[in-house]
Amino acid sequence: MSAFKIKKGDNVVVLAGRDKGKRGEVIEIRPKEQRALVRGVNMVRRHQRQSASQEGGIISKEGPIAISNIAVEDPKDGKPTRVGFKILNDGKKIRVAKRSGEQIPEKK
Repeated sequence: MSAFKIKKGDNVVVLAGRDKGKRGEVIEIRPKEQRALVRGVNMVRRHQRQSASQEGGIISKEGPIAISNIAVEDPKDGKPTRVGFKILNDGKKIRVAKRSGEQIPEKK
């Protein structure tokens, strides 16, 4: 298992597949499967049984997409970029976009 450079809350661009070019926010990372859930990408339709809290019928939800098929969006121009790391003078480690050198904002 490896640590991914893509984190929950990142804005990403899809590089391959039927949703190529689409953008979205990472909802969930699944490290064991090397997959991620991205809002509005790889929508699949599922049959849902009715329960007390949810209505039944056919619902659309996000399906997992391979981590290799998504890239972080550059904060400067919105294009896909690779992620690098930089250690600041105070010893803090930050993620930077290789394309522009801009810091990738952390979302919590």
